[in-house]
Amino acid sequence: MGNEEKVRNAANKVEGKAKETVGKATGDRGLEAEGRAKQAKSDLKQAAEKVKDAVKD
Repeated sequence: MGNEEKVRNAANKVEGKAKETVGKATGDRGLEAEGRAKQAKSDLKQAAEKVKDAVKD
């Protein structure tokens, strides 16, 4: 299950980066901010997964 979460988090980070890029290109600050927020959320979840892995080992 841990690997599935890591893959899902990576996909969410890529999606967030895409939203941020499109937002910048179109001048849509809301979309840009949404993309940055999605990336930050993904980073937090990824950090939690790393902690789980460290505790498990």
